[in-house]
Amino acid sequence: MRVLRGDPLRWGPLRPHGSAITIGVFDGVHRGHRKVLEELIARADAERLDTVALTFDRHPLEVVAPDKAPPLLTSVEVRLRLFEQLGVDIAGVLPFDEVRSMEAEWFVEGVLVRALGARLVAVGTDFRFGHDRRGDAGLLMSIGERFGFELDEVPLLAEGDGPMSSSRIRAMVSTGDVAAACEALGRPFALSGVVVPGDGRGRSIGIPTANLETDERLALPGTGVYAAIADHRGTNYKAAVNVGVRPTFGGDRLTVEAHLLDAPTDLDLYGETLTLHFFDRIRPERRFSGSDELVAQIRADIDEVRLRLDSGAVSTSGSPGIPAS
Repeated sequence: MRVLRGDPLRWGPLRPHGSAITIGVFDGVHRGHRKVLEELIARADAERLDTVALTFDRHPLEVVAPDKAPPLLTSVEVRLRLFEQLGVDIAGVLPFDEVRSMEAEWFVEGVLVRALGARLVAVGTDFRFGHDRRGDAGLLMSIGERFGFELDEVPLLAEGDGPMSSSRIRAMVSTGDVAAACEALGRPFALSGVVVPGDGRGRSIGIPTANLETDERLALPGTGVYAAIADHRGTNYKAAVNVGVRPTFGGDRLTVEAHLLDAPTDLDLYGETLTLHFFDRIRPERRFSGSDELVAQIRADIDEVRLRLDSGAVSTSGSPGIPAS
């Protein structure tokens, strides 16, 4: 997959046969996004067009309303890897600061038509773009008639009590319902971080943990204990993960700690990137009377993690094939 960055007005021209383009934040690249992309890819293949997926270098709210910007389900780099897995030919990372100041008509003519050779443009029914968000599906349709591309307005995938959306999945993750998030995403929610030194308390009680330092822009699961798979350089380990403040020891800072089951005793993870794939929440975080009660509960949690991950619903052989956050 070819990746385009920088000034989008200088991206083209692409190959002369033209392209089928879709545009969006695509945070999470969830099942609703995948439906749009898969249908676009199928049509592009049939019409011998390049499939182009355009995303943004940041969430638009980070610029227009920073206090309302949501934590992200996936980084830009993970979105790109997911696009590639789906079979997208070309991905473009739009610099939001520049794109938002463009007049809607110039964005369509300069970027979609002249740079990318649009023959088909697929957007959601609520899509807005350009300066002051003046651009919408109606404007795209009228400009498409002038420049010879077709507009496909794609309805949002609806399930349960509403449309599939990144905001719904963020809510699932934030409340700890990672099993529901897994269903909505079509894969486990994943979180990556660099392993940093902790206070050593886990090792002192015989249950060492890897403490993750994560990007503050990324979503974290709600506090609690989780069954997860930890991926270190393509090697997978079952993991009991605690997200919380460790109230038994009077903690007040949110941490992500993973105990890797069956990992070699000499495995040194400091400074290494670890990716956690969350499958299920075992229990909420709680305060214990002391170390003995805590250790007993952690050992019970580890048994429960084994039980859930060994149930047949999760394969831990080979690579999980799930990009990190």
